[in-house]
Amino acid sequence: MPDAYRGLDRFVARERVVADLQALGLVEKIEDHKLMVPRGDRSGAVVEPYLTDQWYVNIKPLAEPAIAAVNDGRVRFVPENWSKTYFEWMNNIQDWCISRQLWWGHRIPAWYDEDGEIYVARDEQTAAELAQARHGHAVTLRRDEDVLDTWFSSALWPFSTLGWPEQTGELERYYPTSVLVTGFDIIFFWVARMIMLGQKFMGDVPFREVYIHGLIRDQDGQKMSKSKGNVLDPLDLIDGIELEPLVAKRTSGLMQPHLRQRIEKSTRRHFPGGIPAFGTDALRFTFAALATTARDIRFDLGRVEGYRNFCNKIWNAARYVLMNTEGEDCGPDGEMEFSLADRWIRSRLGLTAREVDQAFAGYRLDLAARALYDFTWNEFCDWYLELSKPILQSEDSSAAERRATRRTLVEVLEALLRLMHPIMPFITEEIWQRVAPLAGVSGASIMRQAYPEAGTWPEDAAAERELDWIKGFVLGIRQVRGEMNISPGRALPVMLQEASERDRRYAELHGRFLTRMVRLQDIRLLGDDETPPPAAAVLLGGMRILVPMEGLIDVSAERDRLDRQREKLLADLGKAEKKLANQNFVSNAPAEVVAKERQRVLDFTDAIGKIDQQLEVMRALA
Repeated sequence: MPDAYRGLDRFVARERVVADLQALGLVEKIEDHKLMVPRGDRSGAVVEPYLTDQWYVNIKPLAEPAIAAVNDGRVRFVPENWSKTYFEWMNNIQDWCISRQLWWGHRIPAWYDEDGEIYVARDEQTAAELAQARHGHAVTLRRDEDVLDTWFSSALWPFSTLGWPEQTGELERYYPTSVLVTGFDIIFFWVARMIMLGQKFMGDVPFREVYIHGLIRDQDGQKMSKSKGNVLDPLDLIDGIELEPLVAKRTSGLMQPHLRQRIEKSTRRHFPGGIPAFGTDALRFTFAALATTARDIRFDLGRVEGYRNFCNKIWNAARYVLMNTEGEDCGPDGEMEFSLADRWIRSRLGLTAREVDQAFAGYRLDLAARALYDFTWNEFCDWYLELSKPILQSEDSSAAERRATRRTLVEVLEALLRLMHPIMPFITEEIWQRVAPLAGVSGASIMRQAYPEAGTWPEDAAAERELDWIKGFVLGIRQVRGEMNISPGRALPVMLQEASERDRRYAELHGRFLTRMVRLQDIRLLGDDETPPPAAAVLLGGMRILVPMEGLIDVSAERDRLDRQREKLLADLGKAEKKLANQNFVSNAPAEVVAKERQRVLDFTDAIGKIDQQLEVMRALA
């Protein structure tokens, strides 16, 4: 390199080279040419190769023990398929460049004397002693200006943060740990390097399991990046932030005008009204629900809003429970007569606890969140709380029934709060402080309580079957009300046709639940030879639930509804018959599959016949 160009900026040097060539008459002509060069997203600066001296580590000797650690099961990836990514990197590993030209970081432990000789040592004093031994006298040393690669420093994290190289109590207690949670994009950059350096310096792997989750992306599937302006600050989602402060926050400190403009435009497009406050628990539950085994996770504010509503549902359910139990006898002593609903919700709680426990054990936070959501919203709130009202609010209920229901309300809610606490710590703590004393549970905090065990609430299959019958009955009546646009406040007479002995028994036992939940005038059993009046019908097993329509409905609308239902059944029947007409299907499919398809044909045919009967009734009404 000629001395005239040394130390010059590349752009200045290029202009001077051209000028010198022109001065020597070596330039024939100069033409404009548009050169496509890469630029940094944040700075806008041109990015070009620049050859420098770097520090490297021969990493292959460290990789071999790390490969063995995963092969022999000392480290396990969850999901297991991510071990393939690990092996792909490790089996094709290259020397590791560990030096970086950054302002901040751990300085490279290397010093140079005036002759350019290098002294690598633990500290400057040791390096000076090495230099003095070489030269025979003290010499001035200059430390290398580069810093260690971030991942090199991070690879030391599991033990360097615990006092290493000293043999501290923390190091003895916490190394190795049980599980590392991280994203798939840094399996090689961080996970593998922690395993390599952990075995090198500690003689053991740093963790036993590696739980790999997907990458959170924005609603358009783009990776979140500050330079793109699509990053969401969890604190903004928790507390909420208006548009202008959000724009100011995202563009603060950015020096490049083009980057400020891009981020401001993106922010105003995606969040025209700012970000509403969702709360910590709603955000935590959202992340748990999104933690599938998928590689990418699209983050949608609509999901957070939905789980904020879920928090409100829990809060309102707790208010109902407290309103009906505070100041009342909820203790385990005294005579108690548990209703069908009490036995059912206890059984469902046990099954939910088992499902959540299995999901946590398999690192399936999404399945745990789904089980908690379904039980809380669909079973505890939508069904059990409604089923408790006929007992708590009716004078026909005995004191033992009311005591048992109050006990069930506080016991189930208290246990449910403990089940949800790892995902939703704040709302569960707040509610638990008031519910726990009613359930007879003592303690300063929910976080110090034992996690629920499924065996505490044994499965009650009989209660499950009976409650399913009630649910089918209630949903059938609600379907008729909805489709026929009948006011929810209007009491309906109901007739049961072709009722089995079980149907008759359930209708008699649980009439108070049915009458209260769907506002019935009465329930009447039709005799075998009794002709029902024109009525809307729904099927519950083999029984037909009839709602007489005279004076209640628009006959033409009901006829249209039945016609649509009949058309759908005919389409399903046609598909099933087409399958059975295919000899390849009948010959090759498992016998139970063929039998199931034949049963479907019978069921569809039977249902169509019953609809035809209803259409005859509608014609009679017309």
